Amino acid sequence: MLRVIFLGTAGSLPTVDRNPSAIVVATDHESILLDCGEGAQQQMMRAKAGFGKLSSIFITHLHADHVLGVPGLLQTLAFFGRKDPLAIYGPKGITRLKNFFHLMGLFKPTYEVKIKELTPGDSVRLKGYTMKCFKTVHGVPSIGYSLVEDERRGKFNREKAEKVLGIPPGPLYSKLHRGESIIWKGRVIHPSEVVGPPRPGRKIVYTGDTRPCCEVVEEAKGADLLIHDGMFTSDHEKLAKEFLHSTAREAALTAK
Repeated sequence: MLRVIFLGTAGSLPTVDRNPSAIVVATDHESILLDCGEGAQQQMMRAKAGFGKLSSIFITHLHADHVLGVPGLLQTLAFFGRKDPLAIYGPKGITRLKNFFHLMGLFKPTYEVKIKELTPGDSVRLKGYTMKCFKTVHGVPSIGYSLVEDERRGKFNREKAEKVLGIPPGPLYSKLHRGESIIWKGRVIHPSEVVGPPRPGRKIVYTGDTRPCCEVVEEAKGADLLIHDGMFTSDHEKLAKEFLHSTAREAALTAK
């Protein structure tokens, strides 16, 4: 499973219909949060995204509309009795969030919160995935993220297994797909007979706020999904350049 849930896509301010930036990426093993605008925990409840599998938060930059949801989310997790540690990653300055929590009078959570700074070129190992960091261009220190899945098993040829080899559906299929040989009716069946070649992992690229730049183009090559800043329409391109955002047209050209 690889599921992307857009909790918020509004820029700078929440609206009646949209929350600030926050995206959940859910896998079979864990969920991660890309940015955490205010009200993220409510949006997770509405989307039934679940809190139990949340392992880490990746912040692109420290503008308020991308981080103000963190304190509320931490407190909500504590109220739900969380015990597992939570990791928060971000660009230079992210460790100042701890001081921010103290100034706000945030209680001491019931679980460990680990905060780590990242720079372009760094990577974080997740369960079955690697999160890579790349350079973006914005008004404060910022980074983008590329979630790259490990190499996947080949596709299982159920028709050949069932109709040609006569193997009934069940646990033997799982063994073969895991790479284990089986004995069926006195014959050794090897995985290569019913499982195709390994497949490359999927790739999701998230820019956060940025001007169009070659680093994003390079990182997004071969991606299955590019989530790119598109704050302004083309008739406000001057504002996009002034505030170091992208227009929707520029985002589309980057994808192209």
